[in-house]
Amino acid sequence: MSEPKKLNILLGVTGGIAAYKSCELVRRLKDLGADVRVVLTSGAEAFVTPLTFQALSGNPVHAELLDPAAEAGMGHIELARWADRILIAPATANFISRLANGNAEDLLGTLCLATNAPIAIAPAMNQAMWANAATQTNIDRIEQLGVQIIGPDSGIQACGDIGAGRMREPANILNDFWHKEAHSELSTGQSLKGKKVVITAGPTREALDPVRYLSNHSSGKMGYALAIACRNAGAETTLVSGPVDLPAPLGIERISVESCTQMHTEVMQVIKNADIFIGTAAVADYRAAEVSEQKIKKTSDNDNLNIQLVKNPDILADVSALSSRPFTVGFAAESEKLIEHARLKLERKKLDLIVANDISAAGIGFQSNENAVTILSATTEDKITQAPKRLIAEKIVQRISESL
Repeated sequence: MSEPKKLNILLGVTGGIAAYKSCELVRRLKDLGADVRVVLTSGAEAFVTPLTFQALSGNPVHAELLDPAAEAGMGHIELARWADRILIAPATANFISRLANGNAEDLLGTLCLATNAPIAIAPAMNQAMWANAATQTNIDRIEQLGVQIIGPDSGIQACGDIGAGRMREPANILNDFWHKEAHSELSTGQSLKGKKVVITAGPTREALDPVRYLSNHSSGKMGYALAIACRNAGAETTLVSGPVDLPAPLGIERISVESCTQMHTEVMQVIKNADIFIGTAAVADYRAAEVSEQKIKKTSDNDNLNIQLVKNPDILADVSALSSRPFTVGFAAESEKLIEHARLKLERKKLDLIVANDISAAGIGFQSNENAVTILSATTEDKITQAPKRLIAEKIVQRISESL
């Protein structure tokens, strides 16, 4: 391993039983040559003592937001400026919620708001808390904001439950946090450095009248995860998004649209000089031939309503057909004959890669935080087993960079 760069690491410890593992994190960070300062929440002090971390780090431990001695020099701001990187391990469900909502009620929350340093968290909680929709929404939100999520692992928990939620072991956390963030240029995401990427995400809405529209169940989560993965890979990333309930990812240009026609127009404007196009959006194949200017009224003498539909432009095919086309990646969300239908789409639209996922399978696909996909090229077939969409996105980006 190459000589490690001297880094100022701020380690935040929140109130969970896994806090004992943070002692080993301090030791390992010191072994790598880092200068480590520790911030404890009030909950963390119920599990571990400041004296332990002071002895291991060689620095005073910080716990109080309004410390009279430190505040004479605006201590919390100086600490935020001092840090090159911030690692929070363990990160409880409570702290993740506060981080997602910009809560600054304690020192650690304030530091996270005041710093310009990259932030990483290692979640640790009961498996039911980790699986809860509120926690997953908070994880999605902070990831959109650029926070690195490390873990959690699955296994037996202190409460006796079995499932995902265990904090990763210190060696594994360091592998992701230190080596990935501080050293390895390839794994820091620089594999797409200098590349321009355009991604479509989410559903489209095709108006029928001022009130109603045709759409689908796409949440946009896969497309947004891919945008973040491309950004982390060093790419200049543009996200053309249909209507979704997701915040705009930090450092990514988001162009919001409603209909397929709008999405097509925006894509064809920004695709110039793009190196990569990833079409994850669930674009409506058809739209109403005529959109009623007034709300369509139900009549008592007619039990049927006939609406004529016309075909929408094919964004993916039009990008692939460009004379100076980018590396083009499509998605195939299928309910049957997954690989067969995906290969037909790959060939018909002359794509470089296509990512196939089975929307009929339980627990993955639309609206879910997890997915399982198969990446197909003309000659290869790579299956990625069920995992969080952010990890799936990283593997897709890795496959794209290898193809380039």
